[in-house]
Amino acid sequence: MPWYTYFSYFVAGLFLMNAIPHLVNGVCGRKFQTPFAHPRGKGLSSAPVNVLWGLANLAVGALLAQLDGHPFVNLVSNLCFFVGLAMMALALGVYFHRLYHDTSI
Repeated sequence: MPWYTYFSYFVAGLFLMNAIPHLVNGVCGRKFQTPFAHPRGKGLSSAPVNVLWGLANLAVGALLAQLDGHPFVNLVSNLCFFVGLAMMALALGVYFHRLYHDTSI
């Protein structure tokens, strides 16, 4: 497989992991941050905006995972996907922990 296929699995993992908090908060009717919130990075978007943003992330992630027509066919592609998921999960966890628990923001 070409290198860009592995990169697409990695980026698919990033997008799919990012979809989860937006979809969960949106479906539960809670406000949550999106790129469209004001002020950017601190403000909250409505539940419907979060559902739409989560679905957009889900769609992009699914398309990237299907880039070569054979998703998750070998260990390296699965590893790339998992590393993308893990990196986004850790980044989101650290960001939101700081946002909600750090008084210096």
